Amino acid sequence: MADTLAHRLGAIIESITDAPRVYCDANLAAGLIRFMREQLRWDVFFVMEEDDLRRASDIEHFRMAAQLRRTLITCDKDYLDDVRFPPAEGGGVLVLSASNQEQFERLLKEVDRALFRATGDKRPGTDAARMPLIGRKLHLHADWNGELEKA
Repeated sequence: MADTLAHRLGAIIESITDAPRVYCDANLAAGLIRFMREQLRWDVFFVMEEDDLRRASDIEHFRMAAQLRRTLITCDKDYLDDVRFPPAEGGGVLVLSASNQEQFERLLKEVDRALFRATGDKRPGTDAARMPLIGRKLHLHADWNGELEKA
């Protein structure tokens, strides 16, 4: 990963907060952004709040999320293409699929519990703890129960 200002600032911000840090693209509804911020207490970067990024390409979002050391959250299945979006070059991608706000909220609660707040061998303050999907992608559906495949 390149040594950019965004990358350096991401490291500084990480030292200030233990909140899960996510990068949400334009495919997520504002209500879900509010839910992540207010109910789950995540540090959410939402591209629709940034004029320069609203119309950025998917690859720009993928790279920016990695530079900012954030997990990319989207509903866009294009990100599952490992050729266009190599997992090793990203900070982790979470593609969500659900039918309605209630299902998305339940899914995000499971993500919070199973990925961002999980205990185990993740040492606080490390990339593994803050970015549990670094170099990986998950496509989660509304019926996901929080179980993760062992790699």
